Amino acid sequence: MEQKTLQAENRTEFKSAASRRLRRVGKIPAVVYGSKDSFSITLDAHEFRKQFRIISESQIIRLTIDGKDHDVLIKDYQEDIITGALEHIDFYEVEKGRMLRTNVAVHITGSAIGAREGGILEHQLHSVEVECLPKDIPEGLSVNVEELDIGDSLHVSDIPVPEGVKILNSLDQVVVIVAAARAEIVEEEEEIEGEEGEEGEEGEGEEEGKEEESEE
Repeated sequence: MEQKTLQAENRTEFKSAASRRLRRVGKIPAVVYGSKDSFSITLDAHEFRKQFRIISESQIIRLTIDGKDHDVLIKDYQEDIITGALEHIDFYEVEKGRMLRTNVAVHITGSAIGAREGGILEHQLHSVEVECLPKDIPEGLSVNVEELDIGDSLHVSDIPVPEGVKILNSLDQVVVIVAAARAEIVEEEEEIEGEEGEEGEEGEGEEEGKEEESEE
């Protein structure tokens, strides 16, 4: 994955009013957390959106601040719920040779047999937490669903993992499942209810016959 670089400036004002002023002039307030210290910065909002159409927690970014480079990961961010504008970003500074934890997207590939036969493919887990060295962070993880029939599922334990990467989620967690369409479920329930009704009528007829025999 190509490493992206962003220019940043140190921030000395931390109150809410100061942050609002920064946003009005096209800046994003941010904080860089490290193993020891943390410090506040600002980024150019236009430049950030230009480089990051999609925000990923698994991509190492190089921040250049006062001529010094810092390799970081995005750990959290806040958006305006109406405009979608970024209001704040939390970065975590990574160190070469030191293990870290981050979230990596899980993608599905292929066309499931069950989906082609009318089932519904449900992608339930879109990311997993991994532990690895910075150099080993995968851009994403993939599972192939081609062999899944209706009722089949894949779990975290089925995700192929590159060497040096450990998934921290429960191995039993469902990633993707092919569910039966609702119409099929309703039809099956109606068939079962119909069979039960017929059995009930037959049972009642037998009881009536026994009662008549006893009266004679």
